[in-house]
Amino acid sequence: MDRLKFLQSLALLPLAGAAMNLKHLHKATEPFEVTDKMPVLFLGHGSPMNAIQETEFSQGWRNIGKSLPRPNAIICISAHWETKGTYVTAMEKPKTIHDFGGFPQELFDVQYPAPGSPAIAMETKNTITKTEVGLDQQWGLDHGCWSVVKHLYPNADIPIIQLSLDYTKGPQYHYDLAKELSSLRKKGILIIGSGNMVHNLGVLDWQNQNNGFDWAIEANTMMKNMITNGDFNPLINYTSLGKAVQLSVPTPEHYLPLLYTLGLKEEKDSISLFNDKTIMGSISMTSVRIG
Repeated sequence: MDRLKFLQSLALLPLAGAAMNLKHLHKATEPFEVTDKMPVLFLGHGSPMNAIQETEFSQGWRNIGKSLPRPNAIICISAHWETKGTYVTAMEKPKTIHDFGGFPQELFDVQYPAPGSPAIAMETKNTITKTEVGLDQQWGLDHGCWSVVKHLYPNADIPIIQLSLDYTKGPQYHYDLAKELSSLRKKGILIIGSGNMVHNLGVLDWQNQNNGFDWAIEANTMMKNMITNGDFNPLINYTSLGKAVQLSVPTPEHYLPLLYTLGLKEEKDSISLFNDKTIMGSISMTSVRIG
């Protein structure tokens, strides 16, 4: 939004109309006022059933939500919105997307009617210079987003947009793109990456609900150590980290949201872990808070 040109244009309007537009201008730009720097989250989201079940993970999300400053808005990078190119949702009322199958009707009945924000979508688009960002009117909030955010903010009263993952680009691209979002942290915007550090659905062990395979635990431990030590370059080049990580990240979409969170870390930001558990053999619920 070019505020100077907008304000200049008001001078051409009748006084009453200008006063009304000034009121609307303040309302539209209010979320973008400078605030204390918001933390950044990576949430291991796991099964959509965490949205409706009382689990240690849903409790962990609620606890972290209580510890955060109330944001003006949320930007979520979910594993479940992959596109050719980069897009942000730009509708006023994003729909709740039930992008899964084989679950009970109770889960399909869940709605998360948080407002969207065309203004924040435009702010995000203008903030990113690395690539052209499209304004999407079709997507909404997928389960990688709403299944976790509903525990952080159950009243669905925080404006939220999603930023897509460009599946044609490599890890370094996504890490660098995240850095361009840094200024939004100081405008009261909470940025959340939602995926899983270890995510291999092809070898799930349904009988092993509370533990992981040896290779999954090895990979998760390796990645956690690199995260807490601030050693991010090997994590960007994760395909070179050996067999355990290759098994843990057979496809990139659940891993890339982690790189967005890490890319937003600034020098003095603290790093902490929560929901740190590997389950069902090949899923890590480990989550990260930065700042």
